[in-house]
Amino acid sequence: MSGATVRSGGRVAENAALALRAARAAGGFKSLGIGPGDVVAVYLRNDFPFFEASVAAGLVGTYSTPVNWHNSPDEARYIFENSGAKAIVIHADLYRGVEKAIPKDVPVLVVETPPEIMSAYGISAEAAALPPGAEDWSRWLEKFDPVEAGPAEPPGTMIYTSGTTGHPKGVRRAPPTAEQAAATLRIISQVMGFTPEHGNPSEMVTVVTGPMYHSAPNAYGLFGFRVGANLILEPRFDPEELLRMIEEHKVTHLHMVPTMFVRLLKLPDEVKKKYDLSSLRFVVHAAAPCPVHIKQAMIEWWGPVIFEYYGGTETGAVVFCNSAEYLAHPGTVGKAVDGAKILVLGENGEELTKGATGEIVCRVSSIADFTYHGDDEKRRRAEKAGLISLGDVGYLDEDGFLYLCDRAKDMVISGGVNIYPAEIEAELHKMPGVGDCAVFGIPDDEFGEALCAVVQQQPGAALTEADVRAFLRERIAGYKVPRLVEFRTELPREDSGKIFKRKLREPYWEKAGRQI
Repeated sequence: MSGATVRSGGRVAENAALALRAARAAGGFKSLGIGPGDVVAVYLRNDFPFFEASVAAGLVGTYSTPVNWHNSPDEARYIFENSGAKAIVIHADLYRGVEKAIPKDVPVLVVETPPEIMSAYGISAEAAALPPGAEDWSRWLEKFDPVEAGPAEPPGTMIYTSGTTGHPKGVRRAPPTAEQAAATLRIISQVMGFTPEHGNPSEMVTVVTGPMYHSAPNAYGLFGFRVGANLILEPRFDPEELLRMIEEHKVTHLHMVPTMFVRLLKLPDEVKKKYDLSSLRFVVHAAAPCPVHIKQAMIEWWGPVIFEYYGGTETGAVVFCNSAEYLAHPGTVGKAVDGAKILVLGENGEELTKGATGEIVCRVSSIADFTYHGDDEKRRRAEKAGLISLGDVGYLDEDGFLYLCDRAKDMVISGGVNIYPAEIEAELHKMPGVGDCAVFGIPDDEFGEALCAVVQQQPGAALTEADVRAFLRERIAGYKVPRLVEFRTELPREDSGKIFKRKLREPYWEKAGRQI
């Protein structure tokens, strides 16, 4: 990792220096009795200590578990307790919000919240400072000699998935064999562009755009650090700021989600033309279906540097495609990677023919299998036809390319008819004046569910409910036109820019006294 750096705001750290601090932190973890199979909870925004704590955990054979810091104290407590975390590394301002949720006798190592994160989230100097009596992460790790070497294949990260019902569960893999680790390395290198054809790692520059408590940004950021790429941490996604960073730092690689594309394309033309993006070599996206016109517009703007993969925390990446393959198969999320098997199943578990829509099940046989931490029954339910269901609905074409329709939990069944909100959202994104939108199901006494659309207008727009319905009626079947259209100044978002659809949907179901 010699020469590579991690940059956050005005701060720059050499990868080698962070690796040394991680080795010292590993010595600290050992002093706490933390070892193989244990868990260290990482309750941090994207920051240098995120890499230090995660790498340190691997050096002692321990799982790192990043925790979504948007969680309520009760949600945080559940993950701390369920994971059996033996230590918690946390930013100072976040610590103040969940202090009472931390289990007794669990060591807490506090990181002073840095200026760029304070600025991005409006955090006061008082909240960002170390609380009285707190154990300072930086001072603590300096007490220990570095651990020279860890296990040949560390266990990796245990990510908690956001289940559709009940509490989330930790996806935990057994420490991989050498063969499984090699297979995982090949697939990650392929889908994330860290391969020789896209440059030497020391020449690669990437922006970590999404919060690393999520599975994909976590894997992307930590893998980029591992191979010695140069990383830039964006505290909070901002479309024009990303363009500025690409030009200033000659960014070569990116990992994104479709919502980021939407927000980039909504920028005024004069802003889009203002920045030199010619350094880009490999921009990969995942996590949600991308509307065809959005993907085509990005390829037209940025060139054939757009790649895509599909998979899940449980399976890793299972399909992949480049720009040329996408343009030949508009709407696809890709074709099976080496070792992957994909089926589409009907309601009774039967394999469907090509072109038929059903539940997607998949697996990569060459990577280590997983369990849901403390929930073997959920693991058994996830397996169908010997493969794993990720909760998505879609189909395979005659060439073996996979297409997503929507999340199974987002699919609306109205009067017995299946409706996919992603299709409606894709049309709404084409409407002048629409900045962003979310479509979802709400309770309906007659049909079981009805459609609701929540629209965020672009500045200066003055759309009405009638305008939205009229626009959609010209483009989709009448039964897909939302019964209710609402307008919001801002939609609730994750730091990646992705909409918190659950926060929009839940109040309707709670009001009706029903759960989703």
